[in-house]
Amino acid sequence: MSGKDRFINVTTRGNYALVSIRREPVNSMNLEMWEQLLETLTSLENDKKVRGVVFHSGLSRPVFTAGNDLQELYAPATSRERYEKFWKVSNTFLARLSNSPLVTVAAIKGACPAGGTCMSIACDYRVITTDGTMGLNEVALGISVPPKWIKLMASVIGQGKTDKLTQFAKMVKAKEALAIGLVDEVVQDEKELLERAETVMQGLLMLPDPGRQLTKNSLRGALAKEWADERWLNSEAETAWKMLSLPSTIKALEGVFARLSKAKM
Repeated sequence: MSGKDRFINVTTRGNYALVSIRREPVNSMNLEMWEQLLETLTSLENDKKVRGVVFHSGLSRPVFTAGNDLQELYAPATSRERYEKFWKVSNTFLARLSNSPLVTVAAIKGACPAGGTCMSIACDYRVITTDGTMGLNEVALGISVPPKWIKLMASVIGQGKTDKLTQFAKMVKAKEALAIGLVDEVVQDEKELLERAETVMQGLLMLPDPGRQLTKNSLRGALAKEWADERWLNSEAETAWKMLSLPSTIKALEGVFARLSKAKM
């Protein structure tokens, strides 16, 4: 892959790494980005010097990630084969991240819908800027929220809150996200964000790894194993492709494209 296609940049800080995500204009997550995220996580987990990772946006605009690239979900613009690969790679990464032996921190700048929210709640700790928003809002696009994403959110904020956020595509602002436990801290701006995320990381790394890793696996191991199961991934990819191929879903996504195009004018 050529340098211009790299969306992930890694900077090491002694015993932890900063992973910057940058795909202009809004970090929409296509197949290549998910592949690079999985590649990066695997590499960091295999590096004995690295014990933690901070994920943050490398964009100048206030966006952590806008979630999945709609071109990967719009059936006429892709193929079943590509979508199945997209589904498997993205969910393999998320499952792995959710139970990674590394300490994981999400530094969330601004907008963080859908896939960005799932990636963030798969991390151990989340810091968000005051202008940040989060939510699994797939229903607003005419598609369903992936089942394991729902389970992950419910494990963090509870079934009742997850029910309302996912069914009704609700996006919450930073203050509410903190109140319901979707994030752990709110900071004023981007400059403070990364500084605070690194301070949090340094504090968490004062704990020895073995006990924390075993405890994390007790909390998340069962879901992560179920999530990464190849039979489940294949079955869910097939189910999701059928939904994306429905005329009603295609029409709903075309409506989203039209609104986005109008907003740019």
